[in-house]
Amino acid sequence: MIAIRKATQNDIQVLSRRLLTMLGDTTSQVYQENVAKFGIPKEYVEKAFAEETLLKAATTGKATFYLALENNEILGFAQTIQRDANTAELDRIMIFPQHARKGIGTQLLQQVLKDQKQKGNSTIIVNTEKEENRARRFYEKNGFKQIKEAPIKTPWGKNLTLVTYQLDLRHT
Repeated sequence: MIAIRKATQNDIQVLSRRLLTMLGDTTSQVYQENVAKFGIPKEYVEKAFAEETLLKAATTGKATFYLALENNEILGFAQTIQRDANTAELDRIMIFPQHARKGIGTQLLQQVLKDQKQKGNSTIIVNTEKEENRARRFYEKNGFKQIKEAPIKTPWGKNLTLVTYQLDLRHT
C-alpha cells in the first residue's frame, strides 16, 4: 500500500542521497529526462539536490516536502514553496521511473492539494517546460489551467519556454 506523508528531516537526508545517486548516473532515465534534456550543468544539479540545500528549504518553513512510500521505500516526492499568503507553487513532483505510470503521482498530488488547502492556500501554481508533454497532460488531467507561456533564460544560460498552470483550490 502506498503511503503519502510530509517528509521529516531524516527523510530529506535519505531523499537527497537517493536523488544525487540517480542523477549521478548520466545514462539513467532520471538524468536524461531531468538534466540532460535541459542542459543543466552537473554542479547546478548537485547543489540543487544537496542535503544542505533541501534541509535549508524545509527549515525556512516556506518549502514542504512530501513523500510517496511503500514499505519505507521512497517511490517519489513533491516539493511545494509558499509564494505568498494564499499561493503555493508545486516546485517539483517526481515519481522514480520504476514506479511511474501507476497512479502514484496522482495520489501524491491529491495529498499535496489537500494539505495546501488545509493550510489556507487558495491557489497552486506549477511551471513546466513547453515540450514536457507528459507533465502538461498530467496537470491538465488534474484540473490545472494554463495561465501563461513565456520564454526564460535559465541560470545556466539556456533559453526555455515555461508554461505556467494554476489550480484554484476553492473549487476542489
